[in-house]
Amino acid sequence: MRIRIVLLFFTLLLILFGCSKKSSKFLGFSVTDSGIHYKLISLGDGVVKPQISNYITVNIAYRTLKDSIFFQGLRKFQLTSPSYIGSIDECFMMLALGDSAAFNFPADSFFNRTLETALPKFIRKGDFMRVDIKILEIQTEKEYELEKEAFLHWINDFGEYEKVILKQYMEGEKLSIAPTSTGLYYIPVMKTNGKSVAVGDTITVNFEGRFFNSKIFDSTKKRNEPFQFVYGQKWQVIEGLEEAIGLMKEGERSLFIIPSRLAFGEQGSSTGIIPPFTSVVFEVELIEVKKGKG
Repeated sequence: MRIRIVLLFFTLLLILFGCSKKSSKFLGFSVTDSGIHYKLISLGDGVVKPQISNYITVNIAYRTLKDSIFFQGLRKFQLTSPSYIGSIDECFMMLALGDSAAFNFPADSFFNRTLETALPKFIRKGDFMRVDIKILEIQTEKEYELEKEAFLHWINDFGEYEKVILKQYMEGEKLSIAPTSTGLYYIPVMKTNGKSVAVGDTITVNFEGRFFNSKIFDSTKKRNEPFQFVYGQKWQVIEGLEEAIGLMKEGERSLFIIPSRLAFGEQGSSTGIIPPFTSVVFEVELIEVKKGKG
C-alpha cells in the first residue's frame, strides 16, 4: 500500500510539472527547462489548471533565500502570457487548483523585466528570490464578469450598514471633507513640494493601518521596516492604498479613510484580522520616490 502511495505521488508530480532532466542547485528543488527551480508543497485537485486570460486568486509570498518575507498577501488578477522565458507567469501556469509550491528564480529578472524597476536595497545583483504560491480559485473571463456584476448589485444593498458607521466616524472626528470619485477620503497632514508618484516608480513608505476604534492592525513603523514596492504593479498593495499614495508627493504624510470595497472587500483580509465590509484608516508617510521607466 505504501509503495502505491509513493508511486501515485511521483506520478502526480510528473503530471503537474512535466519531466525535467535538469538538476537544481537548491536542495529539494527540481528545475524546468526555462530555469525556474520549483518544489511542490501540497497537491490540490490536480485537474483544473489556469489558462491565459483566466482570473486567478492566489496566496502569494515573496522571500529572500534567507527566508525573510518582503511581501505576502491574497491577490486576484488576470493571467497573461509570459513576457519572457522563466518569468513568474510560468509559475502560475504550472499549478492546478489547490496546489501550492515554492519557486526560486533570479531576482534581477523579476524586478528588472517583470516590474521594470531596480532591485530593492536588500537584494544583491545575481541573487535568487523565492516565491510561494497557492492557487485558491480559477475563473474564466465570463465567470469573473458575472461574479463582479452580482457583487455590485449585492453590495448596494449590504453596504448601507458600513455607510452608517463611516458617517458616524466622520461626524465624530469632525471631518467635512468630500471623498474622491472612488470613495476614498484624503486628509493631508504635512504637505511638501517633493516628487509626484508615477507608474513604474519604486517607492518607500511607512504606513500604519487601524480600525475606527484606533486599534492598529498593521504598522511598518512598529516593525521598523519601511515598505518598498513598485507603484502601479499588481500584487503590491490594496487598491485604496495605491490610489492614496498616488495623491501624495515625496516627503508628505497623510491620513486616508478607505472604504471596504477599496480595502479588503466582502471577504476581509486573508489573515482574518480585518472583518468583511470594514472601512479602515491608513496613516501614510511617503519617504522616497525613485523614478522608474513609466
